[in-house]
Amino acid sequence: MKKNKSQNIRISIRSALLLNCFILSYGWAVPLVIKINDTIVDPQARTITGSYGQAINGLSFQQEAITTHNGFQYATYYNQSRHVCIARRELPSGPWEITELTDYTTSTNDAHDVISMGICPNDGTIHLAFDHHRSTLNYRISEPNVATNPLDVIWSDSIFGPEQNYLEEGKKVTDLTYPRFWQTPEGNMQMSYRIGGSGDGDIVLVDYDGNTGQWHDTRTVISREGIFTDEYGSSNRRNAYMNGFCYGPSGELHATWCWRETAGGANHDIMYAFSNDGGYVWLSGQESFTSDPAAEPQTLLTSNFEADENNVVAWATGDPNTQELITLDSPGITVVDIGRYYGLMNQLTQAVDSQDRIHVVMWHCSDDSYAYAASEGYPETGTWGHALARRYNHYWRDAAGRWQHYEMPWIAGSRPKLFIRQNDDAILIYQSVRDPIALGYGLYFTDGDLIICAATAENQWKDWEIIHVEPGPFLNEMLGNLYNNEEEEVLSVMVQESPERPSRPTVLRILDFSLE
Repeated sequence: MKKNKSQNIRISIRSALLLNCFILSYGWAVPLVIKINDTIVDPQARTITGSYGQAINGLSFQQEAITTHNGFQYATYYNQSRHVCIARRELPSGPWEITELTDYTTSTNDAHDVISMGICPNDGTIHLAFDHHRSTLNYRISEPNVATNPLDVIWSDSIFGPEQNYLEEGKKVTDLTYPRFWQTPEGNMQMSYRIGGSGDGDIVLVDYDGNTGQWHDTRTVISREGIFTDEYGSSNRRNAYMNGFCYGPSGELHATWCWRETAGGANHDIMYAFSNDGGYVWLSGQESFTSDPAAEPQTLLTSNFEADENNVVAWATGDPNTQELITLDSPGITVVDIGRYYGLMNQLTQAVDSQDRIHVVMWHCSDDSYAYAASEGYPETGTWGHALARRYNHYWRDAAGRWQHYEMPWIAGSRPKLFIRQNDDAILIYQSVRDPIALGYGLYFTDGDLIICAATAENQWKDWEIIHVEPGPFLNEMLGNLYNNEEEEVLSVMVQESPERPSRPTVLRILDFSLE
């Protein structure tokens, strides 16, 4: 009987996706997409066999795996030889050139060990951090101006310096996971990473100055300390799982995350803080409050807010004698209380719009979605939630500091990626779950399609619709790059085809979509 139920759900989901695409093509307000390019980056990209799925190229916590600068697009990945590769092409349709760093070979089958890439506008350097899960830093930096004048550069491994285990001279970095790079409004760059492990780690931030070519001011921002107790246990250690760091148009640095406890596993609560000085002084985004997203999924969540000295929650000085870090107990940083019962997923996605409004899309369950799963014969049995109960939830903070929430009506797939267009419409990409019943309580699958959905700022992002389905099967969590090509907005999406057998190499592609 379960087989028939699974088939019916799979058919109904795919039919709904196709129906949405058909309806939207005839004039709804959400944007339309047209696929304009489909290119092969590497026909022999690496896959793995491990406890965290089969994808090593294209995971949600890569910031970034694909990016654009000065008319060129760059993508980074592992090839079948277990080497770090950096590909580039001249936009809009130049051929891919690949540089393979053959002097380092990764030896693990751990999906945490992804490659993250950053480009510093001020000196045109390309930065790579790779192969980390509680590991010593593996970091490489290119020669200056490689990304500034790409047409003058012969694309080869000789433009990258040797592997380093430090950023600041003499300060070896160990026990590191989840490196992330992002640009500052001044054209420099920053990096964050976790020191410690799941349920027991701190978030560190460090600055790169493109004018001097030096890293400086390594400092802890979010601490593991504090006491937490719920029905699943009590712990005095945790880690923040970041959705990301990003700057808004006014120069505020925004950060959102959830907590993972040492005891009891699973995640809880959505958190937010921001900084006006590049990540030294941190402020809360609203007054403290409590809300149940399952009981009131579409409500206004908090009160008016005005930033002043009373909202300062942390001073990240880098000096243990003077610093005050963001902790579990920092006032006003909780966007919404979500208990571990609701299967909140970690390391999802955030973006900022043209009016400095931070947007977050999280995957978690609700009482209603659990009731639906139970009606299909799958009651909740822990803190992860059956795939039938998972939904994407869009939270965004308005200009008055009030958080609003919309729950998308369809079953969630993989961890998604969010983009905000120039007109503030939102685009979300993810890998769909073709058979949620077969997935059960799992997290990783290899038979998904690429889904693109959208919502409009005009309707306050309460009109989310699926606007494109790109058939797979794909095995990666979807990563993309939204850029402007003259007057056209283009979304490039990295996809890797699923292997016929585990660990077999497969084709890595970039799909380009015009947004209209």
